[in-house]
Amino acid sequence: MQGPFNRSGSKKPMAEINVVPFIDVMLVLLVIFMITAPMLTQGVQVDLPQVTSEPIESQDESDPIIISVDREGVYFITLGEDSTSVSLEQMSQRVMAILQRRPGTPVMVRGDRNVPYGQIVLLMSTLQRSGVANVGLLSEPPQDG
Repeated sequence: MQGPFNRSGSKKPMAEINVVPFIDVMLVLLVIFMITAPMLTQGVQVDLPQVTSEPIESQDESDPIIISVDREGVYFITLGEDSTSVSLEQMSQRVMAILQRRPGTPVMVRGDRNVPYGQIVLLMSTLQRSGVANVGLLSEPPQDG
C-alpha cells in the first residue's frame, strides 16, 4: 500500500508548497495598497525650496520662443525682440507655424508667480498639442535681503 507512510510507518516529508495562503495574503495586501495609495497624495503641504542654479547653455544660435503669462492671465509670445499679446488659440497657431519653419526651436514658458497653476498647465498642454516636445520653464534667482 502506497501512501503518505513509508514502510516504517512514519510520514514522509511533503515536497509541495501550499500557495493558497500565500495568494490570500497577497490579495489582502493588494486591497490595502489600492485603498491607501490615493490617500497618500491628497492634502500634502509642500514648501518648494529656493535655490540658485546655473543658467542653461544654449546649443544653437536661434532665438527661443518665449511664452509669457502676466498677472492678469494674458498670454504673450516673444521671438527675438518682438513681443505680442495673443489668445491661447493664436499662440498655438503661431508656435506651430514657427516650428514648421524652424524645427528644433526651443520653447520657454515664463509665468508670473501669482498666475494659477492650472493656467500654466493649460498653456503647457496647448503647447504639447501644437507639436512642442520639450518646454523649458524660466525663473529668476531669489532676491537676497
